[in-house]
Amino acid sequence: MIKFTIITLFQEALEPYLKTSMMWKAVDKGLAEFDFVNLREFGLGPHRSVDDTPYGGGDGMLMRCEPVFNAIESVKAKDPDVKVIIPTPAGETWDQKMAQKLAETGTDKNAHYIIFCPHYEGYDERILSICDYKVSLGKYVLTGGELPALIIIDSVVRLIPGVLGGEQSAAIESFSDGDNIEYPQYTKPYDFRGMTVPDILLSGNHGEIKKWREEHSKKAK
Repeated sequence: MIKFTIITLFQEALEPYLKTSMMWKAVDKGLAEFDFVNLREFGLGPHRSVDDTPYGGGDGMLMRCEPVFNAIESVKAKDPDVKVIIPTPAGETWDQKMAQKLAETGTDKNAHYIIFCPHYEGYDERILSICDYKVSLGKYVLTGGELPALIIIDSVVRLIPGVLGGEQSAAIESFSDGDNIEYPQYTKPYDFRGMTVPDILLSGNHGEIKKWREEHSKKAK
């Protein structure tokens, strides 16, 4: 079983997705668990502030150390082995191999991860010192860490055995083996607006079909 505790200012943005489709199925089968920590509860002063202006000047506001450290440490106090993930442009690019690694830890034993969702213009650099995994979703910037959190969770949870329908569903898909792109797939009808299904797939010759699929798998660009 794998558990994700999400530290966020916007829990309402995450809950609908995590209560839907495969994420709901994973929870229902006892394969995954999702919990939330409201960062605002650890804010400072009467307004529970979690941000402030940057030293040295500049536009925007930065997330402060104290609320973030206190929120993370509140979870660590209950589970010292929990690992912390932060979506950040400074991180390693998230890929299928990293998702598989986290999924395997939840398969072999109970695993627990915190995902901290940054916001505003950024965060105090010292926050990185309490994070175990620094991951980037790509060379672009989002307004907050909630979408990256959902992407990380989805890409991991769907790889846990028992979440997807078929035993080989995750094993043969794109990026399951390096940079491969999964072979083309077809379903009914045979002929749609003049575009037909390759006859080899209707031949019943599983050896030839396997060969065709291997030949038509591609390398990612």
